Amino acid sequence: MLDFSWIKRSLLIVAVLGFFASSFLFLTSPGTDLRIWMAETVIITQHREWAWIFVGAEQRDEMVRNMHQNIEKNAEEKQDMGRIQHKVYKKNRTIDELIKVEDISGPLWKGKKMYVFDPKSIRAMTPVKSGEGERISAMVKRTGAVAGVNAGGFDDPEGLGNGFAALGVIVSGGEVIFTDQDETTPQHIVGFTKDGTLIIGKYSMTELRTMGISEAASFYPRVIANGKPLPISDGSRAPRTAVGQKEDGTVIFIVIDGRQAQSVGATLKEIQDIFLADGVVNAGFLDGGASSELVVDGELVTKPSSRYGERRLPSAFLVYDHPEEAVANRVWDGINKIDAGGSYDHPDFLREQAEIKARQKNNPAPVTPVTPTTPTTGNKPETDKTEKTDKPKSNETGTSKPSDPIKPSPTTEGKETDATKTPATHTNGNKETPAKTNPGTTQPGNTGTDPAKPAGGATGTNGTATSPNGTTPQGGNPNGAGTTTPPTAPAAKDQSPNSAPTQSPGSGTNINPAAPATPTAPVSEAPTVPINKPN
Repeated sequence: MLDFSWIKRSLLIVAVLGFFASSFLFLTSPGTDLRIWMAETVIITQHREWAWIFVGAEQRDEMVRNMHQNIEKNAEEKQDMGRIQHKVYKKNRTIDELIKVEDISGPLWKGKKMYVFDPKSIRAMTPVKSGEGERISAMVKRTGAVAGVNAGGFDDPEGLGNGFAALGVIVSGGEVIFTDQDETTPQHIVGFTKDGTLIIGKYSMTELRTMGISEAASFYPRVIANGKPLPISDGSRAPRTAVGQKEDGTVIFIVIDGRQAQSVGATLKEIQDIFLADGVVNAGFLDGGASSELVVDGELVTKPSSRYGERRLPSAFLVYDHPEEAVANRVWDGINKIDAGGSYDHPDFLREQAEIKARQKNNPAPVTPVTPTTPTTGNKPETDKTEKTDKPKSNETGTSKPSDPIKPSPTTEGKETDATKTPATHTNGNKETPAKTNPGTTQPGNTGTDPAKPAGGATGTNGTATSPNGTTPQGGNPNGAGTTTPPTAPAAKDQSPNSAPTQSPGSGTNINPAAPATPTAPVSEAPTVPINKPN
């Protein structure tokens, strides 16, 4: 009898654990906070609809509305343009005179902090060609930049976008390279004026031109305005890229790794606290998630969360010793419809799928063979059935032993036997089938083979031919080499032993022992077999 007690115990344990977990998540304050935190973490991704699992659809939608309202409210305050001090910086500087990079970490995250001492050395850069974004490391090397971080947002289908479908606005060198809004519509802006002042908030292009905008991209939220920390309602953890500016003009970029075992990600509040500790007076966030990365001197110094490494991006903030020499490409000019890409044209994804298919092709799953059924056919012509000779038997020494010779069947003198009758034919459609012969009768000196062929003995396992009495034929090679001579046919009654041998009519076979027998093709008509008389 089967013992199912272990199944009962397992189900009981699962039920008890489920009861306590549900009670903690839904009946306690810490459990509620945990569910809200998990929902907020999902909401800021591309799969925000799944947040209902933790808080329900109604509360999820309310949380999304509250986040947007908070973002919009924090962007309303206009920036104090006279708060930042402006300096004159020399040219032909070393990398250490331009930037300084430090490692930073928190309880659940690791990242980098980069100080840029001259804010006017920062320039917004765009991809090299139309139709797809460009990796920041490639931008840095191509344009001779010292360092760079990701900038504005973009449409990213399935997380596999081509990085070309930019959102908001991109301004480089004072020129509008891309915008999806008209001149009077306010947009979320992170940018720099010509004198190096960081601008964060919601402004129209008309306002930005009045403020002397030089470099800009679009993203949010704003977390510090005019020296004051702004309220934050989002407690999620994720990879982050943020920028802030101190009163002396120094710009600070923070890039946090996330969605990894060694670094889960930082909250907005944690980044805000870092900026406040550094004396930042204006700060906000750039695109985050899998786009967050920092490149220094052509080397990627952070760990993007994308499984394909660096992503193709539509914009970046790069640092130059001579920013006036860096010119952004106008890759969106003349394009009426932008293809955001996806899994169908993502090179790394397609390469990954091709490798998977190749492995499956090289190691196919085993297939159970199907036993074929024997097809049934119509009437088949019957063939002559002859008795097969016994195979040689092995003796105790392992050598072959010929079987007993086949003796001719006794016949009655002057009468036809079954073996000597001319076989009749049966008509089967358009084919003629010879009638069956008696398998138990053979002609004298014949082993039951075609009567048109010379009689021969059984064959041993060493390949030598043997005579009906089990001896090697005269002139034969017992080792199987050379040509063996077939035995002579028995003499007829009216012939003496020394008379010339006879030929079987119609056989065309010379059975003269002095010369090897040469078989010829049998004639189409049935041969007439003579009546053999025993000696």
